Amino acid sequence: MNEKFEPAQVLEQAQRNEITGYHVYKALARTCKNDNNRKVLQEIANNELAHYDFLKNLCKKDSYPSKYDVIKYRLLSRLFGLTFTLKLMEKDERRAGDMYKELANLSPEVANIIEDEDRHESLLITLIDEDRLKYTGSIVLGLNDALVELTGTLAGFTLAFERTDIIAMAGLIAGIAASFSMGISEYLSTKADSNGKNPVKASGYTTIAYILTVFFLIIPFLFLSNSLIALSITILNAIFVVFVFTYYISIAKDLSFEKRFAEMTGLSLGIAALTFVIGYVVRIVFDINL
Repeated sequence: MNEKFEPAQVLEQAQRNEITGYHVYKALARTCKNDNNRKVLQEIANNELAHYDFLKNLCKKDSYPSKYDVIKYRLLSRLFGLTFTLKLMEKDERRAGDMYKELANLSPEVANIIEDEDRHESLLITLIDEDRLKYTGSIVLGLNDALVELTGTLAGFTLAFERTDIIAMAGLIAGIAASFSMGISEYLSTKADSNGKNPVKASGYTTIAYILTVFFLIIPFLFLSNSLIALSITILNAIFVVFVFTYYISIAKDLSFEKRFAEMTGLSLGIAALTFVIGYVVRIVFDINL
């Protein structure tokens, strides 16, 4: 059953949401370096303020923004970028849909204004031009390869060598070498495609994504002496990386989270299991005991 809201409660919450949105978009616009994005954000902020003023006239009283939401979205913008934050705000606003439907019963005029302006804001958000989203494919390339290859490599080393210090050193050398190799491949691929992307930037995103993933995956082997426990934590780290990045992409690009998460996790764990077996066979056949 949908929760029922009192008319005054609906208006007050809508009013609070609009003034909060105004302050969030204004803060994001103030810190935005891209002129086009700043103009878009400022226009959305003005829309939110217009919503607020209209609702204020109906409620006959002021409302104050949620400081928590303003701080939260500013922090998310710094961590995950502008597009992710705006899309997440959209999803959060849609969750309040049942409450806003009550506005239609209260006043069709209010409901129409909110609906029209929300549609306008959605169109404005599509105008946001964020550099990092252009190179999502390069980031995915670095992450995917690091997760699949290094998780598998560390699994193979675990049974081949057992000593965590040797596994960490071997994994680090292999990972850094592979990151530069992938970066060069991405540079050449991007340059050949002539798709408007900067080959140096594409290469940089791939290399950095790869190296960061490498360090995150080998951390357990640097601090633990039991190789199997270290490998278990590494696999959990890999799943965590997949979860965070898949969630980011699903929000920023409106893609299916479940499908992408299952695919990336399955590939990483499948390769890890295969190379774990290969490592065991190598250890037995060549009688390696390090």
